[in-house]
Amino acid sequence: MNAHTEIRSEIQDQILEAFNFRHATKVFDPARKLSDAEIETILEAGRLSPTSFGHEPFKILMIQTPEKRDLFREFSWGANGMMNGTTGQLGTASHFGITLASTAELMSAGSEYLQAHYRTTKQLPDEVIELFNGAYGNFQSTDHHITSDREITDWSGKQAYIVLANMMTAAALMGIDSCPIEGFDMDLTTQTLADHFDIDATKWKPAVMFAFGHRAGDPEFGKTRRTMEETVSWF
Repeated sequence: MNAHTEIRSEIQDQILEAFNFRHATKVFDPARKLSDAEIETILEAGRLSPTSFGHEPFKILMIQTPEKRDLFREFSWGANGMMNGTTGQLGTASHFGITLASTAELMSAGSEYLQAHYRTTKQLPDEVIELFNGAYGNFQSTDHHITSDREITDWSGKQAYIVLANMMTAAALMGIDSCPIEGFDMDLTTQTLADHFDIDATKWKPAVMFAFGHRAGDPEFGKTRRTMEETVSWF
């Protein structure tokens, strides 16, 4: 076995070890805070994540003060440790946040937002922007039939989940715990974001909550998954 093969094998082992380590942590150790460097690495993994067409139809809100977190407590049962109140993620996680998904106002083909994104973020010339507008317009209207606000927001949410998945993987590789959270009332969360966080609900909708930190104890149950044969088909 040469050095390159040994390194590759070590990386493969590290990846599988991280995925076996990771679990949906319901209760964190509130005394163990992530360092600035650790959370910045996790967030950078999110920022660098791939998204369809490179449109980056997501925004990440980090919610750190107890007062701000409490605004979500009554209608976010999934962030209360599955009904465990202050012992849950909202009360114990080192870092808690919400990933937002862009609505049709931002992500419809030809929108002013996308034209600015092409020019300032992607730094594309006009002729390439024209190609992007045509390709993305065809993708929305013909290929995937996503033209309503709900359909486009749901598509943006898919991209937001890619981002969160990469953040959780980066965390696991560093020995940091995480939990993706869907257990919340969508309407009340949207209204709270508008009322207390100045989030324009015509442009952004909550996709998924998340928490990072260090587990308070070992998982109660071991990891269970379907077998590889049940999961993957080869042709």
